[in-house]
Amino acid sequence: MFTAAIISGLGLGSMYALLALGFHLTYVVSRTVNFAQGSAMMVGAVLGYTFSITWNWPLWLALPATLSLCALYGLVIERCLVRPFHSRGSQAWLMATVAAGILVDNLALFTFGKEPRQFDSSLAHLNIDLFGSNVGAQQLLIPLAGAAIALVLFLVRRYTRLGKVLEACVQNPKAAMLMGINVNRVVAIAFAVSTVFAAIAGLLIAPLFSVSAEMGMLFGLKAFAVAILGGITSAGGVFAAGLLFGLAEALITLYFGSAFTQIVTFALVILALATRPNGLFGSQALVKV
Repeated sequence: MFTAAIISGLGLGSMYALLALGFHLTYVVSRTVNFAQGSAMMVGAVLGYTFSITWNWPLWLALPATLSLCALYGLVIERCLVRPFHSRGSQAWLMATVAAGILVDNLALFTFGKEPRQFDSSLAHLNIDLFGSNVGAQQLLIPLAGAAIALVLFLVRRYTRLGKVLEACVQNPKAAMLMGINVNRVVAIAFAVSTVFAAIAGLLIAPLFSVSAEMGMLFGLKAFAVAILGGITSAGGVFAAGLLFGLAEALITLYFGSAFTQIVTFALVILALATRPNGLFGSQALVKV
């Protein structure tokens, strides 16, 4: 049971980490976050279910269609709900993205339905013997996929032209504009990538949980807690915090029961932030005066 709990915790933690990396990406580029990130995860799961189960599309068609529509969702959020307010120095983008998430959740509720649905996957029914415990292949896939995506993000930021452009916008947006970089386009790309991360998390977790229009809100809240806990400016810290959060949930559930999971987990988050206000892996920004 302990091994199964660890694998389950790593799977949940990787999903939280993917969502939280979306918060990290938009924050470092624009100093804004998309509070509709949880709804993007739900949209990914619902679209994946609709395309592959309801409409019986093949995976090679359903997956790109789902990710493309979720990227478009991120672009709409940035262009219509973040940029108009942020460009004028207003913080109203915060409430606008929250409202967008609620709006999309309710649209899904009326179109997809209220009843949860099971997203059948061949991997969900495949068990692997690991250290004497039967572990689902889907549970192993989630942390592997999460680690692979985090590695790709690191490599892109470190070794590609897009990564260099992104770093320029992170370090000094005004200087980047003077160098001919379209900062607005970079910010839009960051929002699109963040919602794609959320959609991937939704697709990976959907076979293990039922798909519903209300699934994204709690996951999005936990992911934001993970982003703050890890230090939102540190991609590695955010990913590590996601794994720690997922492991904590799994072990608390194993030893104390599910009734105490949210209470103890968020109490630990509050305690950690009280002692490390910049996050477990974050650092205080230095300002030259």
